[in-house]
Amino acid sequence: MVYFQISPVGFNCGIDKNNCQRYPDHCKECVKAQLEKFGLDLKQNLKFTIIDSEERRTQMFQDLNWQKFLDVLNIKHILLIAKDSGLPLVDYPISGAGVDTQLLTGFIQANITFSESGSNSNGMISNGKVHPFYEFQYETFNILLKNREFIRICLVLDHKASDSLKILVSEFLNEYEARYLGKLERFISTRKLDFEDTIDFIIDTFNIMLVFPMTLTHIFLPDTLERIKKNPIQKAIIDFAKQLLASKQFFFIINLIDEVQKIVKIDANVILYEISQLLKNNFIIPTTIEIAENNILRFQETEATRLANNELISPIIANDDAIHELKEKAKYMSEEEVSKAIKSYTKKGETAEKALIYKEAQKEYEKALFLATGFDFKEDIGRISFLVLELDKKIKGLDLDYALKAGEKAEKRKDYINAINYYQQCLKILKDVQDFNGNESRIKKLGKKIVNLQKHL
Repeated sequence: MVYFQISPVGFNCGIDKNNCQRYPDHCKECVKAQLEKFGLDLKQNLKFTIIDSEERRTQMFQDLNWQKFLDVLNIKHILLIAKDSGLPLVDYPISGAGVDTQLLTGFIQANITFSESGSNSNGMISNGKVHPFYEFQYETFNILLKNREFIRICLVLDHKASDSLKILVSEFLNEYEARYLGKLERFISTRKLDFEDTIDFIIDTFNIMLVFPMTLTHIFLPDTLERIKKNPIQKAIIDFAKQLLASKQFFFIINLIDEVQKIVKIDANVILYEISQLLKNNFIIPTTIEIAENNILRFQETEATRLANNELISPIIANDDAIHELKEKAKYMSEEEVSKAIKSYTKKGETAEKALIYKEAQKEYEKALFLATGFDFKEDIGRISFLVLELDKKIKGLDLDYALKAGEKAEKRKDYINAINYYQQCLKILKDVQDFNGNESRIKKLGKKIVNLQKHL
Protein backbone atom coordinates (compact mmCIF):
# COMPACT_ATOMS: atom_id res chain seq x y z
CA MET A 1 0.00 0.00 0.00
CA VAL A 2 1.31 3.43 -0.94
CA TYR A 3 -0.24 6.37 0.86
CA PHE A 4 -0.10 9.86 -0.68
CA GLN A 5 -0.59 12.98 1.37
CA ILE A 6 -1.08 15.99 -0.90
CA SER A 7 -0.39 19.64 -0.09
CA PRO A 8 -1.06 22.35 -1.03
CA VAL A 9 -4.36 21.69 -2.77
CA GLY A 10 -5.89 24.52 -4.80
CA PHE A 11 -9.64 24.32 -5.21
CA ASN A 12 -12.16 26.83 -6.48
CA CYS A 13 -15.59 26.07 -5.04
CA GLY A 14 -17.22 28.38 -7.62
CA ILE A 15 -19.31 30.33 -5.10
CA ASP A 16 -18.85 34.01 -4.27
CA LYS A 17 -18.22 34.33 -0.52
CA ASN A 18 -20.63 37.28 -0.34
CA ASN A 19 -23.41 34.98 -1.55
CA CYS A 20 -22.57 32.05 0.71
CA GLN A 21 -24.30 31.83 4.09
CA ARG A 22 -21.89 29.08 5.22
CA TYR A 23 -18.78 31.22 4.70
CA PRO A 24 -16.33 31.16 6.50
CA ASP A 25 -17.15 28.79 9.36
CA HIS A 26 -18.07 25.76 7.24
CA CYS A 27 -15.69 26.21 4.30
CA LYS A 28 -13.34 23.50 5.48
CA GLU A 29 -16.11 20.90 5.81
CA CYS A 30 -17.65 21.96 2.48
CA VAL A 31 -14.39 21.72 0.53
CA LYS A 32 -13.52 18.42 2.18
CA ALA A 33 -16.93 17.00 1.26
CA GLN A 34 -16.49 17.99 -2.38
CA LEU A 35 -12.91 16.72 -2.62
CA GLU A 36 -13.84 13.43 -0.97
CA LYS A 37 -16.11 12.74 -3.95
CA PHE A 38 -12.87 12.30 -5.91
CA GLY A 39 -11.72 9.60 -3.47
CA LEU A 40 -9.20 11.79 -1.64
CA ASP A 41 -8.42 10.94 2.01
CA LEU A 42 -8.06 14.39 3.54
CA LYS A 43 -6.15 15.14 6.74
CA GLN A 44 -5.77 18.39 8.65
CA ASN A 45 -2.09 18.79 7.71
CA LEU A 46 -1.83 18.47 3.91
CA LYS A 47 1.60 17.66 2.53
CA PHE A 48 2.52 15.85 -0.69
CA THR A 49 4.57 12.89 0.48
CA ILE A 50 4.85 9.29 -0.64
CA ILE A 51 4.37 6.92 2.28
CA ASP A 52 5.09 3.37 1.25
CA SER A 53 3.72 1.57 4.33
CA GLU A 54 1.04 1.85 6.98
CA GLU A 55 3.76 1.95 9.66
CA ARG A 56 5.43 4.99 8.09
CA ARG A 57 2.07 6.71 7.71
CA THR A 58 1.33 6.19 11.41
CA GLN A 59 4.83 7.36 12.35
CA MET A 60 4.31 10.54 10.32
CA PHE A 61 1.13 11.40 12.23
CA GLN A 62 2.77 10.52 15.54
CA ASP A 63 5.58 12.97 14.83
CA LEU A 64 3.17 15.68 13.66
CA ASN A 65 1.03 15.28 16.79
CA TRP A 66 4.08 15.39 19.05
CA GLN A 67 5.38 18.58 17.44
CA LYS A 68 1.96 20.21 17.88
CA PHE A 69 2.05 19.22 21.54
CA LEU A 70 5.56 20.58 22.08
CA ASP A 71 4.54 23.83 20.38
CA VAL A 72 1.47 24.37 22.54
CA LEU A 73 3.43 23.48 25.71
CA ASN A 74 5.89 26.19 24.72
CA ILE A 75 3.21 28.92 24.49
CA LYS A 76 2.52 30.80 27.72
CA HIS A 77 0.52 33.77 26.45
CA ILE A 78 -1.05 34.92 23.16
CA LEU A 79 -1.60 38.58 22.37
CA LEU A 80 -3.29 40.04 19.30
CA ILE A 81 -2.43 43.73 18.96
CA ALA A 82 -3.82 46.40 16.63
CA LYS A 83 -0.96 47.33 14.34
CA ASP A 84 -1.84 51.01 13.98
CA SER A 85 -2.59 51.86 17.63
CA GLY A 86 -0.75 49.16 19.61
CA LEU A 87 -3.95 48.39 21.56
CA PRO A 88 -4.48 44.75 22.63
CA LEU A 89 -7.42 43.11 20.82
CA VAL A 90 -7.16 39.67 22.41
CA ASP A 91 -5.26 38.92 25.61
CA TYR A 92 -5.27 35.14 26.11
CA PRO A 93 -3.09 33.66 28.89
CA ILE A 94 -2.48 29.92 28.56
CA SER A 95 -0.53 29.47 31.79
CA GLY A 96 -0.12 31.45 34.98
CA ALA A 97 3.12 32.99 33.74
CA GLY A 98 2.16 36.37 35.17
CA VAL A 99 2.94 38.48 32.09
CA ASP A 100 2.15 42.20 32.43
CA THR A 101 0.66 42.75 28.99
CA GLN A 102 0.65 46.53 29.29
CA LEU A 103 4.38 46.60 29.90
CA LEU A 104 4.92 43.97 27.23
CA THR A 105 3.06 45.91 24.50
CA GLY A 106 5.14 49.01 25.32
CA PHE A 107 8.30 46.93 25.19
CA ILE A 108 7.25 45.48 21.83
CA GLN A 109 6.60 48.90 20.32
CA ALA A 110 9.99 50.16 21.51
CA ASN A 111 11.76 47.12 20.04
CA ILE A 112 9.99 47.44 16.70
CA THR A 113 10.99 51.11 16.53
CA PHE A 114 14.60 50.17 17.24
CA SER A 115 14.51 47.39 14.65
CA GLU A 116 12.95 49.49 11.90
CA SER A 117 15.49 52.26 12.52
CA GLY A 118 18.29 49.77 11.94
CA SER A 119 19.31 49.42 15.59
CA ASN A 120 19.89 45.92 16.97
CA SER A 121 20.73 46.98 20.50
CA ASN A 122 17.81 45.17 22.09
CA GLY A 123 18.57 41.80 20.52
CA MET A 124 15.56 41.80 18.18
CA ILE A 125 16.05 39.56 15.16
CA SER A 126 13.97 39.88 11.99
CA ASN A 127 14.14 37.83 8.80
CA GLY A 128 13.83 40.81 6.46
CA LYS A 129 10.62 39.82 4.66
CA VAL A 130 7.60 42.03 3.96
CA HIS A 131 5.94 40.63 7.08
CA PRO A 132 8.96 39.41 9.04
CA PHE A 133 9.18 37.47 12.25
CA TYR A 134 10.69 39.35 15.18
CA GLU A 135 12.33 37.35 17.95
CA PHE A 136 13.70 38.76 21.19
CA GLN A 137 13.97 38.22 24.93
CA TYR A 138 11.56 39.71 27.46
CA GLU A 139 12.38 38.99 31.11
CA THR A 140 12.76 35.18 31.20
CA PHE A 141 10.63 34.60 28.09
CA ASN A 142 11.21 34.34 24.37
CA ILE A 143 8.97 36.56 22.26
CA LEU A 144 7.82 35.68 18.75
CA LEU A 145 6.18 38.58 16.93
CA LYS A 146 4.75 38.88 13.44
CA ASN A 147 2.85 41.65 11.69
CA ARG A 148 0.12 41.47 9.09
CA GLU A 149 -1.86 44.27 7.46
CA PHE A 150 -4.08 45.13 10.45
CA ILE A 151 -2.78 43.16 13.42
CA ARG A 152 0.35 41.76 14.95
CA ILE A 153 0.51 38.57 16.96
CA CYS A 154 2.78 38.15 19.97
CA LEU A 155 3.52 34.73 21.42
CA VAL A 156 5.16 34.61 24.85
CA LEU A 157 7.22 31.40 24.86
CA ASP A 158 9.40 29.42 27.21
CA HIS A 159 11.81 28.50 24.44
CA LYS A 160 12.54 29.72 20.93
CA ALA A 161 9.79 29.00 18.41
CA SER A 162 10.09 25.93 16.21
CA ASP A 163 9.79 26.18 12.42
CA SER A 164 6.40 24.46 12.60
CA LEU A 165 5.12 27.06 15.07
CA LYS A 166 6.29 29.88 12.81
CA ILE A 167 4.45 28.35 9.86
CA LEU A 168 1.32 28.04 11.99
CA VAL A 169 1.59 31.69 13.05
CA SER A 170 1.79 32.81 9.42
CA GLU A 171 -1.21 30.72 8.43
CA PHE A 172 -3.14 31.98 11.45
CA LEU A 173 -2.56 35.65 10.63
CA ASN A 174 -3.66 35.21 7.03
CA GLU A 175 -6.85 33.41 7.97
CA TYR A 176 -7.65 35.62 10.98
CA GLU A 177 -7.56 38.82 8.94
CA ALA A 178 -9.64 37.28 6.17
CA ARG A 179 -12.15 35.74 8.56
CA TYR A 180 -12.61 38.78 10.82
CA LEU A 181 -11.97 41.61 8.37
CA GLY A 182 -15.29 43.28 9.21
CA LYS A 183 -14.48 43.32 12.93
CA LEU A 184 -11.04 44.77 12.27
CA GLU A 185 -12.41 47.52 10.04
CA ARG A 186 -15.05 48.43 12.64
CA PHE A 187 -12.37 48.60 15.32
CA ILE A 188 -10.24 50.95 13.22
CA SER A 189 -13.18 53.33 12.77
CA THR A 190 -14.80 53.07 16.23
CA ARG A 191 -12.08 51.67 18.56
CA LYS A 192 -14.75 49.34 19.93
CA LEU A 193 -13.32 46.02 21.12
CA ASP A 194 -15.37 43.07 19.87
CA PHE A 195 -12.99 40.12 19.59
CA GLU A 196 -13.93 37.78 22.45
CA ASP A 197 -15.79 35.49 20.05
CA THR A 198 -12.58 34.96 18.05
CA ILE A 199 -10.85 33.14 20.92
CA ASP A 200 -12.32 29.78 19.87
CA PHE A 201 -10.59 30.18 16.50
CA ILE A 202 -7.30 30.86 18.33
CA ILE A 203 -7.81 27.77 20.51
CA ASP A 204 -8.49 25.59 17.46
CA THR A 205 -5.60 26.94 15.39
CA PHE A 206 -2.93 26.61 18.07
CA ASN A 207 -4.28 23.32 19.48
CA ILE A 208 -4.68 24.91 22.92
CA MET A 209 -7.15 22.17 23.78
CA LEU A 210 -4.18 19.83 24.26
CA VAL A 211 -3.34 21.64 27.52
CA PHE A 212 -6.94 21.92 28.73
CA PRO A 213 -8.09 19.89 31.73
CA MET A 214 -9.34 16.48 30.60
CA THR A 215 -11.84 13.94 31.84
CA LEU A 216 -13.20 10.58 30.61
CA THR A 217 -16.54 9.89 29.05
CA HIS A 218 -19.05 8.45 31.51
CA ILE A 219 -20.24 5.87 29.00
CA PHE A 220 -18.06 3.09 27.57
CA LEU A 221 -20.17 0.77 25.45
CA PRO A 222 -19.20 -2.94 25.53
CA ASP A 223 -17.91 -2.95 21.92
CA THR A 224 -15.90 0.21 22.69
CA LEU A 225 -14.27 -1.44 25.69
CA GLU A 226 -13.43 -4.51 23.63
CA ARG A 227 -11.83 -2.35 20.96
CA ILE A 228 -9.75 -0.46 23.53
CA LYS A 229 -8.64 -3.71 25.21
CA LYS A 230 -7.23 -4.87 21.87
CA ASN A 231 -4.93 -1.83 21.89
CA PRO A 232 -2.64 -2.23 24.95
CA ILE A 233 -1.47 1.39 24.84
CA GLN A 234 -5.00 2.78 24.78
CA LYS A 235 -5.98 0.42 27.59
CA ALA A 236 -3.05 1.67 29.69
CA ILE A 237 -4.03 5.28 28.94
CA ILE A 238 -7.62 4.72 30.10
CA ASP A 239 -6.51 2.83 33.21
CA PHE A 240 -4.09 5.56 34.28
CA ALA A 241 -6.61 8.29 33.48
CA LYS A 242 -9.03 6.59 35.88
CA GLN A 243 -6.33 6.51 38.55
CA LEU A 244 -5.67 10.23 38.11
CA LEU A 245 -9.40 10.97 38.29
CA ALA A 246 -9.67 9.04 41.54
CA SER A 247 -7.91 11.90 43.35
CA LYS A 248 -8.86 14.91 41.17
CA GLN A 249 -11.78 16.07 39.05
CA PHE A 250 -9.64 16.26 35.89
CA PHE A 251 -6.18 15.45 34.54
CA PHE A 252 -3.75 16.89 32.02
CA ILE A 253 -2.33 15.11 28.99
CA ILE A 254 1.28 15.76 30.00
CA ASN A 255 0.68 14.08 33.38
CA LEU A 256 -1.08 11.17 31.70
CA ILE A 257 1.84 10.62 29.32
CA ASP A 258 4.25 10.65 32.25
CA GLU A 259 2.21 8.08 34.19
CA VAL A 260 1.88 5.73 31.21
CA GLN A 261 5.59 6.00 30.43
CA LYS A 262 6.51 4.87 33.92
CA ILE A 263 5.07 1.45 33.09
CA VAL A 264 4.87 1.25 29.30
CA LYS A 265 8.39 1.74 27.98
CA ILE A 266 7.59 3.40 24.66
CA ASP A 267 8.17 6.83 23.16
CA ALA A 268 5.99 9.70 24.35
CA ASN A 269 4.93 10.57 20.79
CA VAL A 270 3.40 7.09 20.41
CA ILE A 271 1.41 7.55 23.62
CA LEU A 272 0.24 10.99 22.52
CA TYR A 273 -0.90 9.60 19.18
CA GLU A 274 -3.09 7.04 20.94
CA ILE A 275 -4.42 9.76 23.26
CA SER A 276 -5.32 11.82 20.18
CA GLN A 277 -7.31 8.86 18.84
CA LEU A 278 -9.20 8.63 22.13
CA LEU A 279 -9.82 12.40 22.00
CA LYS A 280 -11.06 12.11 18.43
CA ASN A 281 -13.57 9.45 19.48
CA ASN A 282 -14.66 11.46 22.56
CA PHE A 283 -13.43 8.84 25.02
CA ILE A 284 -11.18 11.53 26.52
CA ILE A 285 -13.00 14.85 26.75
CA PRO A 286 -11.55 18.34 27.28
CA THR A 287 -13.38 20.16 30.04
CA THR A 288 -14.14 23.86 29.85
CA ILE A 289 -11.96 26.31 31.73
CA GLU A 290 -15.04 27.33 33.72
CA ILE A 291 -15.56 23.79 35.00
CA ALA A 292 -11.88 23.53 35.90
CA GLU A 293 -12.07 26.85 37.75
CA ASN A 294 -15.10 25.63 39.73
CA ASN A 295 -13.22 22.51 40.72
CA ILE A 296 -10.20 24.57 41.69
CA LEU A 297 -12.42 26.84 43.77
CA ARG A 298 -13.76 23.82 45.64
CA PHE A 299 -10.18 22.72 46.19
CA GLN A 300 -9.28 26.19 47.46
CA GLU A 301 -12.18 26.07 49.94
CA THR A 302 -10.77 22.80 51.26
CA GLU A 303 -7.34 24.43 51.45
CA ALA A 304 -8.76 27.36 53.40
CA THR A 305 -10.33 24.95 55.94
CA ARG A 306 -7.06 23.04 56.17
CA LEU A 307 -5.11 26.24 56.78
CA ALA A 308 -7.58 27.39 59.42
CA ASN A 309 -6.96 24.11 61.24
CA ASN A 310 -3.20 24.76 61.37
CA GLU A 311 -2.48 22.32 58.53
CA LEU A 312 0.01 24.60 56.83
CA ILE A 313 0.91 24.62 53.14
CA SER A 314 4.53 23.67 53.68
CA PRO A 315 6.54 22.12 56.53
CA ILE A 316 9.11 24.87 55.93
CA ILE A 317 7.03 27.34 57.96
CA ALA A 318 5.27 24.84 60.20
CA ASN A 319 7.34 25.83 63.26
CA ASP A 320 7.77 29.49 62.31
CA ASP A 321 6.48 31.81 65.04
CA ALA A 322 5.68 34.42 62.38
CA ILE A 323 2.99 32.26 60.79
CA HIS A 324 1.30 31.65 64.14
CA GLU A 325 1.30 35.39 64.78
CA LEU A 326 -0.13 35.93 61.29
CA LYS A 327 -2.93 33.43 61.90
CA GLU A 328 -4.00 35.34 65.01
CA LYS A 329 -3.60 38.75 63.36
CA ALA A 330 -5.61 37.68 60.29
CA LYS A 331 -8.72 37.19 62.43
CA TYR A 332 -9.01 40.96 62.88
CA MET A 333 -7.64 42.25 59.53
CA SER A 334 -9.76 44.13 57.00
CA GLU A 335 -9.61 43.23 53.31
CA GLU A 336 -7.59 46.37 52.63
CA GLU A 337 -5.05 45.41 55.30
CA VAL A 338 -4.88 41.87 53.92
CA SER A 339 -4.29 43.19 50.40
CA LYS A 340 -1.40 45.39 51.61
CA ALA A 341 0.08 42.52 53.61
CA ILE A 342 -0.07 40.19 50.60
CA LYS A 343 1.81 42.75 48.48
CA SER A 344 4.39 43.21 51.24
CA TYR A 345 5.04 39.48 51.71
CA THR A 346 5.20 38.94 47.95
CA LYS A 347 7.69 41.80 47.55
CA LYS A 348 9.87 40.40 50.35
CA GLY A 349 9.72 36.99 48.69
CA GLU A 350 10.78 38.41 45.32
CA THR A 351 13.66 40.29 46.95
CA ALA A 352 14.84 37.16 48.76
CA GLU A 353 14.53 35.12 45.55
CA LYS A 354 16.67 37.62 43.62
CA ALA A 355 19.27 37.35 46.40
CA LEU A 356 19.15 33.53 45.98
CA ILE A 357 17.82 33.08 49.54
CA TYR A 358 15.24 30.60 48.33
CA LYS A 359 14.04 29.16 51.64
CA GLU A 360 13.34 32.64 52.98
CA ALA A 361 11.56 33.54 49.74
CA GLN A 362 9.38 30.46 50.06
CA LYS A 363 8.39 31.48 53.60
CA GLU A 364 7.29 34.93 52.43
CA TYR A 365 5.36 33.62 49.41
CA GLU A 366 3.54 31.09 51.55
CA LYS A 367 2.57 33.74 54.09
CA ALA A 368 1.07 35.71 51.21
CA LEU A 369 -0.67 32.59 49.91
CA PHE A 370 -1.99 31.83 53.40
CA LEU A 371 -3.76 35.20 53.51
CA ALA A 372 -4.93 35.09 49.88
CA THR A 373 -6.44 31.64 50.36
CA GLY A 374 -8.08 32.46 53.68
CA PHE A 375 -9.71 35.61 52.28
CA ASP A 376 -10.52 34.04 48.87
CA PHE A 377 -8.56 36.60 46.81
CA LYS A 378 -8.74 34.54 43.61
CA GLU A 379 -6.33 36.59 41.46
CA ASP A 380 -3.72 36.64 44.22
CA ILE A 381 -4.15 32.90 44.81
CA GLY A 382 -3.37 32.11 41.17
CA ARG A 383 -0.47 34.57 40.92
CA ILE A 384 1.23 33.59 44.18
CA SER A 385 0.65 29.87 43.59
CA PHE A 386 2.58 30.25 40.35
CA LEU A 387 5.44 32.00 42.20
CA VAL A 388 5.53 29.17 44.74
CA LEU A 389 5.58 26.51 42.02
CA GLU A 390 8.33 28.27 40.03
CA LEU A 391 10.43 28.72 43.16
CA ASP A 392 9.89 25.06 44.00
CA LYS A 393 11.35 24.20 40.58
CA LYS A 394 14.45 26.28 41.37
CA ILE A 395 14.88 24.59 44.74
CA LYS A 396 14.48 21.18 43.13
CA GLY A 397 17.06 22.24 40.55
CA LEU A 398 19.56 22.96 43.33
CA ASP A 399 18.70 19.66 45.05
CA LEU A 400 19.18 17.89 41.73
CA ASP A 401 22.61 19.44 41.16
CA TYR A 402 23.71 18.49 44.67
CA ALA A 403 22.47 14.89 44.42
CA LEU A 404 24.03 14.47 40.97
CA LYS A 405 27.46 15.74 42.07
CA ALA A 406 27.31 13.67 45.27
CA GLY A 407 26.43 10.58 43.22
CA GLU A 408 29.32 11.17 40.81
CA LYS A 409 31.78 11.58 43.71
CA ALA A 410 30.50 8.40 45.37
CA GLU A 411 30.80 6.54 42.06
CA LYS A 412 34.44 7.65 41.67
CA ARG A 413 35.15 6.36 45.20
CA LYS A 414 33.50 3.08 44.17
CA ASP A 415 30.93 3.66 46.92
CA TYR A 416 28.24 2.15 44.71
CA ILE A 417 25.45 1.97 47.31
CA ASN A 418 25.58 5.69 48.06
CA ALA A 419 26.01 6.49 44.36
CA ILE A 420 22.82 4.55 43.55
CA ASN A 421 21.00 6.28 46.42
CA TYR A 422 21.94 9.76 45.15
CA TYR A 423 21.06 8.89 41.53
CA GLN A 424 17.67 7.57 42.67
CA GLN A 425 17.09 10.92 44.40
CA CYS A 426 17.89 12.59 41.07
CA LEU A 427 15.35 10.38 39.30
CA LYS A 428 12.65 11.27 41.82
CA ILE A 429 13.28 15.01 41.38
CA LEU A 430 13.24 14.76 37.59
CA LYS A 431 9.99 12.83 37.58
CA ASP A 432 8.38 15.29 40.00
CA VAL A 433 9.20 18.20 37.69
CA GLN A 434 7.43 16.45 34.75
CA ASP A 435 9.22 18.56 32.14
CA PHE A 436 9.32 16.98 28.68
CA ASN A 437 11.89 19.43 27.29
CA GLY A 438 15.00 17.43 28.16
CA ASN A 439 14.21 15.51 31.36
CA GLU A 440 13.01 12.43 29.51
CA SER A 441 16.48 11.64 28.13
CA ARG A 442 18.13 12.43 31.49
CA ILE A 443 15.78 10.02 33.24
CA LYS A 444 16.70 7.27 30.78
CA LYS A 445 20.45 7.91 31.21
CA LEU A 446 20.21 7.86 35.00
CA GLY A 447 18.15 4.67 34.87
CA LYS A 448 20.85 2.97 32.79
CA LYS A 449 23.58 4.25 35.13
CA ILE A 450 21.77 2.80 38.16
CA VAL A 451 21.38 -0.56 36.41
CA ASN A 452 25.10 -0.63 35.58
CA LEU A 453 26.09 0.31 39.14
CA GLN A 454 23.86 -2.43 40.56
CA LYS A 455 25.99 -4.98 38.66
CA HIS A 456 28.91 -4.10 40.97
CA LEU A 457 26.97 -5.10 44.09
